[in-house]
Amino acid sequence: MEHIEKTGQYDFFPVGDGEDALRKASEIAFSRLSFTFTREHIEGIIRAALSPDASGNDRYVCACILKNAQTAAEGTFPLCQDTGIANVFAWMRRGFELKTDAYGSIAGGAREVYDKRKLRFSTSVPSSFYDEFDPKDNMPAQVALFPESAPLAPLPPFVSDAPEKSLALVFCAKGGGSSNKTSFIQGTKAFLTKEKFTALMREQISKFGTSACPPYTIAIVAGGLSPEQNMLALKLATAGAYDGMTYEPNAFGFRDKELESLAMEIAAESGFGAQFGGKAFALDAVVIRLPRHGASCPISFGVSCSAHRNLKAYVTEKGIFVQKTAENPSEIPGFSEAVAAADGDCGGGRTVDTSGGIGSVIKQLSGAKVGERILLSGKILVARDAAHARWQKTLDETGQLPEYTTRYPICYAGPARTPDGKVIGSFGPTTAGRMDVYAETLMSRGAALVTLAKGNRSRQWTDACKKYGGFYLGTPGGIAALIASKYIVSQEIIDYEDLGMEAVRLVEVRDMPCFVITNDKGDDFYG
Repeated sequence: MEHIEKTGQYDFFPVGDGEDALRKASEIAFSRLSFTFTREHIEGIIRAALSPDASGNDRYVCACILKNAQTAAEGTFPLCQDTGIANVFAWMRRGFELKTDAYGSIAGGAREVYDKRKLRFSTSVPSSFYDEFDPKDNMPAQVALFPESAPLAPLPPFVSDAPEKSLALVFCAKGGGSSNKTSFIQGTKAFLTKEKFTALMREQISKFGTSACPPYTIAIVAGGLSPEQNMLALKLATAGAYDGMTYEPNAFGFRDKELESLAMEIAAESGFGAQFGGKAFALDAVVIRLPRHGASCPISFGVSCSAHRNLKAYVTEKGIFVQKTAENPSEIPGFSEAVAAADGDCGGGRTVDTSGGIGSVIKQLSGAKVGERILLSGKILVARDAAHARWQKTLDETGQLPEYTTRYPICYAGPARTPDGKVIGSFGPTTAGRMDVYAETLMSRGAALVTLAKGNRSRQWTDACKKYGGFYLGTPGGIAALIASKYIVSQEIIDYEDLGMEAVRLVEVRDMPCFVITNDKGDDFYG
């Protein structure tokens, strides 16, 4: 207890008679991590922005992320539109007694926050093997509870700091974009040479791409007595649970400083940068080695995105301790300098107005080079996975697409719920590549000739842009609060209201920043 208090990294909350400590801890943690970052994470973004190696686009994106953090910290717009699945990992110290249903208490606290704070409901629950529905509460949560003497994956160092008769927890809001970057290889000892493991790292890190909103925290785990142990360790590593793990080799697990440095070098050399070219592809790397069965060597790679929403907490006999976050990021040294440097470096851009229809938009974009910055104004269509599937079904049944699909640029997004008195909830792009299968279907019929989203796309989409004269624009990811508060002036649902956050919307934007990723010549910024 004394150690926790001395660190100065936690705020204390008393628990009254009859109060559910687990539920209260969950409510506090998810409220904090949905709107505020830890000071350490913001300092990492500032360092990336001010690095002498940063490109102009690195500085611009990092500045946008910092502005987004300041906007979200006001408590109205969450940091990211994808407020994620509620993940909670907990370890019981000796003598701790559960006085309530652990899942019910922890999930209940998360459910309360997602409801009252207008966070996005992202879960899809099966009604049959093939059919799903939106439960409209973002449940179920993922909750894992371990005794400290049998933790499955290595015991996180911060758990050892907890007093006896306490519960140590990691709260995490994990979005789909970063989860989808997880890869797993059921390897063998053959991978455990410097040459082969380095080659594997280069291959897998390059596959992360930009659609999960870098700068990333990269995690790599080699070994594990089972695939399950390996994957749990990876999950905890991306959530910061192993930040204090030893570098001293031992039988249970350790970090490797040399490989962490190598991972950062590979990330910088990738050229992806903070989404639109540069060096700032990663803020940190955690590489862990675990024991293994002689016949196998599981290896996994994963990331936490720039919306790094993870908090540690303790439930003790005295009360609750929750990791501190930055309530006013602009007070952190270097914040103003980082934002000002980027504003000066990347001001301006080609202006494009959608009011004249899709033909006019394409004409305004004519001659645009990949990497060029665009300031977009006017009405855009907002539709993502479920809406595209409905369009395909309509086309299959009637031979026609909805008329509105050919009138506007299409932005792939699913906003958070709208706060009281605001135009829209936090709004940011989703991964473009998931819609690539519709390239020929849509473009051949005059739809999706201009799209907005995030991340690199397949050759299928690039070739279709060349064939049909289309453009793909990338919008910075990780700045959903900023976009909602600054760049969107109106919205209305025009189709599929039953899809919730995936309903088709018509949104009006003003000077929303984008970058040309694919042009009508088939040039690809990431190619």
